[in-house]
Amino acid sequence: MKNHSAITTFILLGLTDDPQLQILILVFLFFTYILAVVGNLIIIILTLVDYHLKTPMYFFLRNFSILEIIFTTVCVPRFLYSMTTGDNSVTYNACIIQLFFVILIGATEFFLLTAMSYDRYVAICKPLHYTTIMNERVCIILVLCCWLIGLLVILPPLSLGVQLDFCNSNLIDHFGCDASSLLKIVCSDTQFVEQLVLIMAVLTLIFTLVCVIVSYTYIIKTILRLPSAHQRKKAFSTCSSHMIVVSITYGSCIFIYIKPAKEGVAINKVVSLLNTSVIPLMNPFIYTLRNKQVKQAFMDSVKKMVFLSKN
Repeated sequence: MKNHSAITTFILLGLTDDPQLQILILVFLFFTYILAVVGNLIIIILTLVDYHLKTPMYFFLRNFSILEIIFTTVCVPRFLYSMTTGDNSVTYNACIIQLFFVILIGATEFFLLTAMSYDRYVAICKPLHYTTIMNERVCIILVLCCWLIGLLVILPPLSLGVQLDFCNSNLIDHFGCDASSLLKIVCSDTQFVEQLVLIMAVLTLIFTLVCVIVSYTYIIKTILRLPSAHQRKKAFSTCSSHMIVVSITYGSCIFIYIKPAKEGVAINKVVSLLNTSVIPLMNPFIYTLRNKQVKQAFMDSVKKMVFLSKN
């Protein structure tokens, strides 16, 4: 890689120079990170141990929680380390590794949300064939395909990106190794790489979003045909959590990547911070607070632990 002769270490400028605000962000990030990891771990454990949660929907949810833990762990601990030690330097290799995992997990999440919407489509629109269509083998293949497609999406732009020359500056105006911030300090021609990144991002967003919209169009049509209000309410409740998570994930991503650059780097950094800390925390709560089965499984597990501790 040509640029190793010029730049071997980057300096992350972070979010703010205000010491009081830094302490506030540090405390906020620490607690949101711990809660996000614990919340997603609880979902993973519950879907593994509880018999009632051994269905395709919760299999996908477990994999989504795994992605959320990886995503927030790739970003937040490094930022916490920088704020507590004052060491804002990051090596070239560490920066590329972080960027690789952030984009890989992000892309994989979009395809997994698409697989989850397909699962809900089969459950609502083809209930009699649900167990046959969404068998264990199909679920595993879908998850593996999400990872594989995510990898195929990021490899072309990343392989070209690592060949760029960093010779103007080693200051990254971000709290992490963000692709757009890195491209700003490149002295090579970045036009082709930027176009490729935009094409891959837009294709991923459009393809997955269209699949989700088509799935939910059929789902809503089927639900509206149900004879009783109780059946319609029950059917909507099984999809509502997924719809909320889809809206938050797509909304935040579209805001960052489709919004004009002139809107400012500061807003992008704040939204990126929320993406890497708050959203991974919100998802477990969205799925548990709106899902009776998960809440019941959690209460049963707590009762078992209390009973075992007393004996």
